[in-house]
Amino acid sequence: MQNKPANLPDHIQHFIDGKFVDSIDGDTFDVIEPVSNEVYIKSASAKPADVDLAVAAAKKAFDQGPWPKMLPRERSRILHKVADIVESRDAVLAELESYDSGLPITQALGQARRAAENFRFFADLIVAQHDNAFKVPGRQMNYVNRKPIGVAGLITPWNVPFMQESWKLAPALATGNTVVLKPASYTPLSAALWPDIFREAGVPDGVFNLILGSGGVAGDHLVKHPDVPLISFTGDSSTGAMLSTNAAPLLKSLSLELGGKSPAVVFADADLEAALDATVFGVFSLNGERCTAGSRVLVQRDIYDDFVAKFAERAKNIVVGLPTDPKSEVSALVHANHFDKVMSYIEIGKG
Repeated sequence: MQNKPANLPDHIQHFIDGKFVDSIDGDTFDVIEPVSNEVYIKSASAKPADVDLAVAAAKKAFDQGPWPKMLPRERSRILHKVADIVESRDAVLAELESYDSGLPITQALGQARRAAENFRFFADLIVAQHDNAFKVPGRQMNYVNRKPIGVAGLITPWNVPFMQESWKLAPALATGNTVVLKPASYTPLSAALWPDIFREAGVPDGVFNLILGSGGVAGDHLVKHPDVPLISFTGDSSTGAMLSTNAAPLLKSLSLELGGKSPAVVFADADLEAALDATVFGVFSLNGERCTAGSRVLVQRDIYDDFVAKFAERAKNIVVGLPTDPKSEVSALVHANHFDKVMSYIEIGKG
């Protein structure tokens, strides 16, 4: 058993138009702690009516608020403040993320710091960005003018959730859009930290909105909403295919990061020790719960036997332990359902 973090909230709420709120119908769902598989907190569960409120707040902030009209430099300053605050709270963020997702604490700390870097990257990018103008054959002049589009619906997965959220929030906000974030229902805890971070940094009310709940209800309604022209989704390919079908009638702009297999290729002239370090880290880090995991290793025949033997030895030495232990390299998988899925793949491999 893990000890609960000292700063754990009583329950998790939506954040709409600058206020923490429960669902309109009062509905909640259970959030499970990965080590014990026991319910440790309840979260508000959004229905279409809750999504409508969040989208309306984001649309009002876009149409009437100052955010999309700010100069890039002004938004950049605020996003750098967001990064400063995230860095100053990295230990707290890591503790909550580790408890909620099962991620080893040292890796959770690294992901919290990376979230800050994501905001810095886009804060710098929007200041350096420029519009283009160029002649084409004949008498025409073409130009590219970049401007915010509207409300962005952001749907994030349960693996390294806080960092994944920053990947979507930073570019959407940097370019002057307003957002509605729908995090994974397995790991809603760290998402609930964003409202206070944005408020302290100076992000106006309504620019950031958070809804919690199932992808099939809250996520689906967000994707289909006519006032949400931008959708960014990270998750499995089948959901992405359904999402793109639902978004197509309104010709929404889509960013989809879906499932895949990421091979590492090791040739005979490679630095074998470096290749072993890279491939072991690539598949076992973050509990292996990553869409960029090196889940296949293709090795040239000349070194195949030697590589496999050394890879297996390194894998045996990986430290498996509680997420709170700084020595742990692999900890609890995020949810019992995911554990069953992983075990089924192992049985397929044995067969």
